[in-house]
Amino acid sequence: MATLGLAAYGYGIRYEFGIFNQKISNGWQVEEADDWLRYGNPWEKARPEYTIPVNFYGRVEHTPEGVKWVDTQVVLALPYDTPVPGYKNNTVNTMRLWSAKAPNEFKLEDFNVGGYIQAVLDRNLAENISRVLYPNDNFFEGKELRLKQEYFVVAATLQDVIRRFKSSKFGSRDAVRTTFDAFPDKVAIQLNDTHPALAIPELMRVLVDIEHLSWEKAWDVTIRTCAYTNHTVLPEALERWPVQLFESLLPRHLSIIYEINRRHLENVARKFPGDNDRLRRMSLIEEGTTKRINMAHLCIVGAHAVNGVARIHSEILKKTIFKDFYEIEPEKFQNKTNGITPRRWLVLCNPGLADIIAEKIGEDYIFDLDQLKKLLSFVNDEGFIRAVAKVKQENKLKFSVYLEKTYKVKINPNSMFDVQVKRIHEYKRQLLNCLHIITFYNRIKREPNKQYTPRTIMIGGKAAPGYHMAKLIIRLITAIGDIVNNDPIVGDRLKVIYLENYRVSLAEKGALSLSVCLFKVFADYEDYIKCQERVSALYKNSREWTKMVIKNIATSGKFSSDRTIAEYARQIWGVEPSKHKIPPPNEPRE
Repeated sequence: MATLGLAAYGYGIRYEFGIFNQKISNGWQVEEADDWLRYGNPWEKARPEYTIPVNFYGRVEHTPEGVKWVDTQVVLALPYDTPVPGYKNNTVNTMRLWSAKAPNEFKLEDFNVGGYIQAVLDRNLAENISRVLYPNDNFFEGKELRLKQEYFVVAATLQDVIRRFKSSKFGSRDAVRTTFDAFPDKVAIQLNDTHPALAIPELMRVLVDIEHLSWEKAWDVTIRTCAYTNHTVLPEALERWPVQLFESLLPRHLSIIYEINRRHLENVARKFPGDNDRLRRMSLIEEGTTKRINMAHLCIVGAHAVNGVARIHSEILKKTIFKDFYEIEPEKFQNKTNGITPRRWLVLCNPGLADIIAEKIGEDYIFDLDQLKKLLSFVNDEGFIRAVAKVKQENKLKFSVYLEKTYKVKINPNSMFDVQVKRIHEYKRQLLNCLHIITFYNRIKREPNKQYTPRTIMIGGKAAPGYHMAKLIIRLITAIGDIVNNDPIVGDRLKVIYLENYRVSLAEKGALSLSVCLFKVFADYEDYIKCQERVSALYKNSREWTKMVIKNIATSGKFSSDRTIAEYARQIWGVEPSKHKIPPPNEPRE
């Protein structure tokens, strides 16, 4: 967004402990704390002057002046800012992360000595909110701390956004209060999955209870401001919070969600009279032994745009899990295919390739990745084919040295590097990869004198700490590796490495990804093996293989995050990205 000249804030929680560091011990995953702040963070700046109170618990009071949320427990949100610079364009955006702090308001005279000590210790209960990141394991658990985290970041962020809007020329005031007519035109909130879904009832609470807008006006502002990106179609991963937990932790938000749902179901009933089953399916409240709030339904109802992150994903949303909502408001549904940044994933981590591309087509592709199409003119250029093959081989040699040093396994740098890195989960189909490894191993053992295309197969990713099946999959992979890597008959024709503690810095060392993730394992086994055989056959012809590599590079421009974000800007946020301009070397910086 900074590179595209879009004024933006990224908001989140400043967790003291990130997702765990993964160690592989005797083939099993072992978790270690990621104390990433132990030595400080030189890029961040604390901004205590913008500390914000966040309320929990309490009760709802109906008064002549309106609804009030009273007798709450307060936690303070202390912001830390990290600058996010654009690429050579004098634009710097801000990532603002919130740290939870207990207020200093307990009165010493209310406590005896033991009570004072306990009161100080109880501060930890408030500050635990920003203590540790829950690993995303594609399985929803309705933990109270998690809901606290979700509301904490939403409440602090919205107060910050509204404060900034009020201080701008657009937050004009009449004789009594700020008018919010311009709010949706000046503020866009993109909900990244359902984790910040509480932004919808929280914005309604602020606008109705504090700013005293009518429900209808507040709802119009909220819908036009918020948009929702869905990231998963797995039913077990979708957030469904128990009503009872909301009633205790966020009583005012529960009443707001009930009112949103009442109006929403009235609208559905008008369009589909007598269809009670549809009302049940589309309700924000799921009835059952435990009443639950469906946060994805809340996001769809409270947003003006809903998108998936790949074409097939977005089609699944429309045809299956959100079909009822699509039928009522098809214009809400969009697709925004994800992308990655060429600055990190090409220029920074693969400078050799970046240089030979620049020699052929110039450097403008760095901020306009579609220009890679110009490389199609060089698919049959023998010099370019050799240059690409040389860079790739140099990268593989460097990576082989790293692998041998780290894992004590002798790597054949001329082998095909076959890499699959995903969170460990059945639906990611690491098991299909395992079946291919076993098949390849058995073929070598059965016909050891046959010519094979050698492979170094690398699998990486973390299993959620409490997910035993995922940990068993890791153990299976490491066990297969123990057998394959120590079999003298197989030699360097097949090696299997589990990439411990996979992370961005390791990903930057680069590799080709062949494996995909969707649906069933055994049903696809035969086709998967045949596809792998075609890949192995093609790899033997290095010239044709490299020509395909060039074609892949040349047609990968669509998958730039610049294109993704530009689509969000134009089609959801209603803003136009600025034309990229690299200032001359001596131009003064702001």
